[in-house]
Amino acid sequence: MYAYNEAMTIPTYDEIPLNPLPEGSENGIDDPPATALKRLMDSNFMEYASYVIKDRAIPFLEDGLKPVQRRILHTLHEVDDGKFHKVANIVGHTMRYHPHGDASIEAALVNMAQKMYLIEQQGNFGNPLTGDPASAARYIECRLSDLAREALFQPEITDYTDSYDGRNREPVVLPCKLPLLLMSGVEGIAVGLSTRILPHNFIELLEAQIAILKHEDYTLYPDFLQGGLLDISQYQKGMGRLRIRARIEVKDPRTLVIREVPFGTTTESLIGSIEAAAHKGKLKIASINDFTTEEVEIEVRTRQGADAQELLPQLYLYTDCENAVSVNAIVIQDQHPVEMNVDQILEANTTMLESVLQRELQVLFDKLRRKYRDLMLVQIFIENKIYQALEEADDLDILKVMLRNTLEPMLDEQFIPIPEESIDKLLNIPIRRISRFDSNKANEDLAKIAEQIEATRKQLGRMTEVTIEYLEALIQKYKFQYPRRTMITSFDAVDIAEVAVQDIKVGFDAENSYVGSEPILCSSFDKLLLFFKNGGYRVIDIPGKLFIEEKVLALDRQNNLPEVSVIYKDHEDVYYMKRFQINKFILNKEYRFIPEDAKLLFFSTEPEPLVQLVFKPKARTRVSEQLVDFSKMRLKSVSSKGNKVTDREIKTYRVRART
Repeated sequence: MYAYNEAMTIPTYDEIPLNPLPEGSENGIDDPPATALKRLMDSNFMEYASYVIKDRAIPFLEDGLKPVQRRILHTLHEVDDGKFHKVANIVGHTMRYHPHGDASIEAALVNMAQKMYLIEQQGNFGNPLTGDPASAARYIECRLSDLAREALFQPEITDYTDSYDGRNREPVVLPCKLPLLLMSGVEGIAVGLSTRILPHNFIELLEAQIAILKHEDYTLYPDFLQGGLLDISQYQKGMGRLRIRARIEVKDPRTLVIREVPFGTTTESLIGSIEAAAHKGKLKIASINDFTTEEVEIEVRTRQGADAQELLPQLYLYTDCENAVSVNAIVIQDQHPVEMNVDQILEANTTMLESVLQRELQVLFDKLRRKYRDLMLVQIFIENKIYQALEEADDLDILKVMLRNTLEPMLDEQFIPIPEESIDKLLNIPIRRISRFDSNKANEDLAKIAEQIEATRKQLGRMTEVTIEYLEALIQKYKFQYPRRTMITSFDAVDIAEVAVQDIKVGFDAENSYVGSEPILCSSFDKLLLFFKNGGYRVIDIPGKLFIEEKVLALDRQNNLPEVSVIYKDHEDVYYMKRFQINKFILNKEYRFIPEDAKLLFFSTEPEPLVQLVFKPKARTRVSEQLVDFSKMRLKSVSSKGNKVTDREIKTYRVRART
């Protein structure tokens, strides 16, 4: 899948260029099949790709929802009466807006209900911990949560569009006051791109939004419903990589208990991975028992003589008890797919929250002003007995003109002109209300509304503080309902060489030049290191059987040969010595540990050998031997030349034992 660093414009159907028809063909009917198919692809593929990206797979930044999720929530809001509704009924109602069948709607509804933010559930909605599916839609019920009711819907500031068949109206985006994208997380695969955003803790998100508004520093890390352990050392604001582990307790020397499973797994898949590893001989397990109910409890017992503490890193190595998760946050912003990190998404959500709250206050402010004007008009209309003067009017239009001309001079300029509907309300006041009008009560009502107008006006002038107060109220209300489940920690990578089960026997048949005979215990994670007499070496995977043409000096597991000591003669007949280690390599690539034109004299994988060199006799030379002690030499890189030993010809050498 592609990653997008900048916003891409997705063309509409009318903007997609079509290939011209071949010369002599007016309608394409007589085109060859290949040409007709190409024209069909040209005219339809981009429209299809655009539709899948924007209307199915990728969520919108504005409200954090995919279209199917938005349509489900809109339907639940339409039928909301505080009672539970059959999921089958909600699915049926949602099909008025969503043209892709009941199965996709039901799956999306169940998924949202399992995340326990927006939809309350009644009945068996499945278990995300075990992977058990939900019951049939006709048996389970749902309704909007209190959080959804107070934070998602405000029809007066919502833009609507026609549904796919033109019979209904649906919201373009919901005026969402929650960072839903980061709360629930989302995954989606479209044409040419995919998105994966991990869930975060609700309360931590709200606290981070307050920090954004106060221009303070903040950090955010994922939080999973399954719990588990989270290593954030490679996490880069939602664009990096995470390592997640199951939470495992050592119950006794032979028993491990898995209490929480990693994100992306279930108890069923986790047990399956443990059984598969045991079947391959990677784990020494006597039994696995699943006691999971509302909380995970998987008991793993080792074989007789094995230790649970030793089994623990093997579970992380061979099974799904440890997973690595990569993140790719792509969202739809202003009708374009955009790649963003977690901080950018939350900052955009915070800006939108402030905008939604401001629009809500503006709607309230306008309502209060209209209410104040209508009450004032009624008071003026009745107290000044204007209704009596209207009896002289000949028709309704003249009556309205007279009434407007009479009232407008009595009003404050901010309430002029008087809307037509206010005039109609005055003309429809019943005689009973006129006769029972209480001026004192009217003045009290006007004073209260004036106070509300002034308070709302002040709030509109301090939107940052209003937004912070809103977030603090949410935290206070829900802080005990949404605790952090995943523990943030750091754990060292499992040392494969130490933990892996050595169940592969590898060796070298010097007579026939085959690797794969004499036993060297290796695991499937090991690499084989071969040194050749010609001065080269190679690192390879564990082979079944491999023919080696070169003369092999040494063969072992790569991590079993920490140091190598050599003496060689270069093209100028000067002898050099060096100690080195093989730490970096590319598999199956030929390397050299001495120069190309050099001749190897001594090679050893023993630690710090002591070598007695014997020189060829030379006239007038009294020194005939030299002792070379590799313990006094520092480790060098394999590509270094080493230290000069002598330029005299060496006849032979002896390896001496240390005393």
